[in-house]
Amino acid sequence: MNFRLFLLTIFMVSGAYLFYSCSTVKTASTSKKALVIYPSPPDTARIQYLTSFSSSLDFSTKQSKFNKSVFGEDKPKVISKPFGIETHKGKLYICDIDVGGLEVIDFEKNSFDYFIPGGKGELKLPLNCFIDEDDFLYVADGNRRQIVIFNAEREYVSAFGQEGDYKPTDVFVYDNKIWVTNIRNNKIDVYEKAPPNKLLYSFPDLGEGEEGALFQPTNIFINDNKVYVTDFGDFKIKKYTHKGEYLSSVGSYGRNIGQFVRPKGIAVDRDSNLYVVDTGFENTQIFNEAGQLLMFFGGTYQGPGGMYLPAGIAIDYDDLNYFQKYVDSDYLLKYLIFITNQYGPDKVSVYGAIELK
Repeated sequence: MNFRLFLLTIFMVSGAYLFYSCSTVKTASTSKKALVIYPSPPDTARIQYLTSFSSSLDFSTKQSKFNKSVFGEDKPKVISKPFGIETHKGKLYICDIDVGGLEVIDFEKNSFDYFIPGGKGELKLPLNCFIDEDDFLYVADGNRRQIVIFNAEREYVSAFGQEGDYKPTDVFVYDNKIWVTNIRNNKIDVYEKAPPNKLLYSFPDLGEGEEGALFQPTNIFINDNKVYVTDFGDFKIKKYTHKGEYLSSVGSYGRNIGQFVRPKGIAVDRDSNLYVVDTGFENTQIFNEAGQLLMFFGGTYQGPGGMYLPAGIAIDYDDLNYFQKYVDSDYLLKYLIFITNQYGPDKVSVYGAIELK
């Protein structure tokens, strides 16, 4: 694929190279709404902004006049300050650090609900979450300093975390293990999935300043080949084997294409392309498996498609039908990309990876 013209779209500002989202807006052939695509022509569009949502009003049916007169007007449930995001079996789970819980959106039922547990399962600062194949929910809580676990019925099961030098920021379940980013010891802590969740090992076992050492690990993604970690303190995404051996890194500090200012959420698609959300640039950059920049999308919020302090990302191959109505008629939808915005009118923005028919 040819992204050369797109990658050259940078602007000189105050003597330094700053980069922004390179998109085009035109009237969509299927509706009156503006079509926002990335990158701009003449390059082939790869990403289309589809829609966004910020409250239960984006999903619920309109309340009838009779219902309103009898029960009063329904108060909408809002997404306040979303951070981490995860998709699983037709549902979207949004960690909201303002409400002390999660928003759960069911696409099949077109429903929007809060999950705000109490008692032993009370959440204080839910940063990121993961849902495993048994539908168990794992929440990394930065203020509880624990991983809090709920079963498929969303009943509290247990919580774990080492006392003292421990502050989890993200969690991932893979190969019957629970992988946790810990910004207190700057390592990835790996636990047994089965209770009592015994600590198995931590990595990387490297000294400060050594290549591959972590300075502030905040986000994690795992596939069959690698462990990807956002090192917020080193402005890089670092790759490791499943045993914790350092492989390579992507990015560096700077304001040019392919660099990072405040990297946060990460995801990897089925083609091993890496997606990195940058809160500072307010965009998402895409790299191939070799670490070469392919493109970016989003940019400082100026309207639909823009981002406003983005934090989390999730890639979804299963819920295409729900969003098919937003796709321009010239394109085929391959998969979905959800991005959380901590501020602004579009708390969750939905993009589609597209290709020409």
